[in-house]
Amino acid sequence: MKTYEDLNKDQEFYLGDLFTLERYRQFARHLPNHAKNVLDVGCHIGRGGKEIKSIRKDLILYGLDCVQDFLDKIPTDVYSHKIYVESTLNISLENSSMDAIVAGEFIEHLYPQDVDKTLREFFRLLKPGGSVLLTTPNPNYLVLKLTGKGVIGGPHVSEHYISNLRKQLKEIGFSKVKFLGSGKVSRIFGENFPLLLMYGSYLAIASKD
Repeated sequence: MKTYEDLNKDQEFYLGDLFTLERYRQFARHLPNHAKNVLDVGCHIGRGGKEIKSIRKDLILYGLDCVQDFLDKIPTDVYSHKIYVESTLNISLENSSMDAIVAGEFIEHLYPQDVDKTLREFFRLLKPGGSVLLTTPNPNYLVLKLTGKGVIGGPHVSEHYISNLRKQLKEIGFSKVKFLGSGKVSRIFGENFPLLLMYGSYLAIASKD
């Protein structure tokens, strides 16, 4: 089994992916108003972090990734702290230290046995009143169904159905779990129409009481 760094180090597509920026704009719209300390999980080279910081200039951003080369390429003005991890099972931050955690197109890069443990680690890091916001490809996306394709392949090693993820988040202790459309059409339809079969990715927002 590949290490997470080996699994994810060859992702040149994201260097110019316009929807990374749109994804982080969506995160910015849904961050708690009081959010100050925000952890960006799977921050890559910081394009998303730079975008969210341009919208919420008051944020103190922490960038976390499993690929050191990505962290080395991040501009110095994006993150107050950069964190390298071999996995997200034991993040070296204190309990209840984050107001929000954002993870764009991230959990599908986790091996199935690490998903629950990672979500529990997110819960540990969040302050009461904090939120986790994550996007992931939608296995029920109509186009995938019609073409016979799936989410898993390349660095994508797990898939996440909304019903399963909702149950998982609630069992961990998250409350107010909701789902919105994300991906290419999110700027027009994803937040206004709950037609999740039509969205290639979805946004999950879950709060810690």
